[in-house]
Amino acid sequence: MSTDPTAFDAGICLLRIVAGTTMAAHGWQKFFAGGRIPGTAGWFDSMGMRPGRVHAVVAAGTEVAAGVMLALGFATAAAGAAFAALMLVAAWTVHRANGFFSVRSGWEYNLVLATIGVAVATTGAGRWSLDHAFGWTNAMSGVPGFVIAFGGGIVAGIGQLAMFYRPAAAAA
Repeated sequence: MSTDPTAFDAGICLLRIVAGTTMAAHGWQKFFAGGRIPGTAGWFDSMGMRPGRVHAVVAAGTEVAAGVMLALGFATAAAGAAFAALMLVAAWTVHRANGFFSVRSGWEYNLVLATIGVAVATTGAGRWSLDHAFGWTNAMSGVPGFVIAFGGGIVAGIGQLAMFYRPAAAAA
């Protein structure tokens, strides 16, 4: 294990950039690719996230914002909470019935992205981040970062499901 702070900063920066741009790309495609917001809204309505258009815009916007925030290491604990909440909702509404493995459209990928968000919030974004530039690294990482990202993500995800998830009753 390297105790070289430069190696840590490089590794955590790479992780932030890859995970952040991946999440942002998911939001971007909801806005600008395929069926865009109208198609995403119809899909959300069909799975029980109502009203679909509101959730399509909020999900896409949150994915872009949280992804960019994580990639830049800006308000990393809040970005981690958004990752956890987004992936909890996606895992429950879309992937839960398909089991764990992503090859069967399971929730494996959701778990990986949520864990990255919480882990980066816990470790801190590193010296190559906006959090470090603003002096937020020590105050918003470690236990506070974990509590914000994990706790906040769970509360936000469950809250969203409780308030808006209304799947159609299974046909008899």
